[in-house]
Amino acid sequence: MIARYATAVGVGTGITFGLLFIMQLLIATGRSAMTESENFRLGDFVRVERNEVIETKKEKPEKPPEPEEMPEMPTPDMANNFDNSMAVSVSAPQISTDMSVGGVGFGISDGEYLPIVKVAPVYPARALNRGLEGYVVVEFTVTPAGTVRDVSVVESTSGLFERAAMEAALKFKYKPRVIDGQAVEVPGVRNKITFEITK
Repeated sequence: MIARYATAVGVGTGITFGLLFIMQLLIATGRSAMTESENFRLGDFVRVERNEVIETKKEKPEKPPEPEEMPEMPTPDMANNFDNSMAVSVSAPQISTDMSVGGVGFGISDGEYLPIVKVAPVYPARALNRGLEGYVVVEFTVTPAGTVRDVSVVESTSGLFERAAMEAALKFKYKPRVIDGQAVEVPGVRNKITFEITK
């Protein structure tokens, strides 16, 4: 019995010392691991501090493209939009043959030239749109055939009426002057053409 108790005490004592040794070993190992871990963290912290100084390159923003300049639009000339050849029937000009205007052969007698056809000129569109009125005195030659040639402007209130007056005068028809049974031309005949807008 005593031998059994002695054996048990010896085994228990051995186990106890073994456990104590193992505990001491574990404690020593834990302290070493903690020291290495602290050193490792310290080293990491130092590396992070060194990497905090980072050279940053500021990129300059790209310059936006300059807007394209819009081409200048030509200003329309409103005066050129009117059609000079347009006839305005509601505002037909009044033709007045003023016999008091000077010229050759204005005394009418047997054998003298006589007007047969007087064509009304086309009222110029520019003058009509501006409400402009006036007159033109034209001079021309009555041919032996009773037609008109060599038309020229002697007097006018506006250059806008001159072309229309000359074109109308070229369409005039006359009974030619007859001398000794022979038709002759009459130069220097004048006619006053008045342009008035019908109200």
